[in-house]
Amino acid sequence: MQKEPMLEVTYKKLSQELEQLKSEERGKIAKVIDEARELGDLKENAEYHAAKDKQGLMEARIAELTDVVGRAQVVDPSTLAHERVSFGSTVELTDQETDEEIVYTIVGGYESNPQKGLISIQSPMARALLGKEEGDEVTLTLPSGKKTYDIEEISYVEINIG
Repeated sequence: MQKEPMLEVTYKKLSQELEQLKSEERGKIAKVIDEARELGDLKENAEYHAAKDKQGLMEARIAELTDVVGRAQVVDPSTLAHERVSFGSTVELTDQETDEEIVYTIVGGYESNPQKGLISIQSPMARALLGKEEGDEVTLTLPSGKKTYDIEEISYVEINIG
């Protein structure tokens, strides 16, 4: 079973969603289905079919969340050294060709948001960076081709996934 590293805030959010789906939403959908059944002929009962579809989606989400929460490995990146790139590290890179600087923070899959510079620890880029030190160079294969970056700085910066 592969562990799913994540921040405590993400773990709590996913756990709360799971609990709410199981304790509240299941009952609400069951009630809607019962009410729709009372309307008669199920073959042409749009309310019934919509509720059954919603129930199927909700049960799939419950199964997904149960799996993820069960595999969750809560990591507090502020307690890690960040001498090498690891979960929660903020990495400053310089493109060797263009001198363009980019900054990425390595987070869990449920926290990633590339537009905000948050990349999943499972992404090819993060996997290439893990374990590297300041001063190392890393060659990444990107959609635009291969690029080589110098690792300028590795640090921990408080992560805001909001």
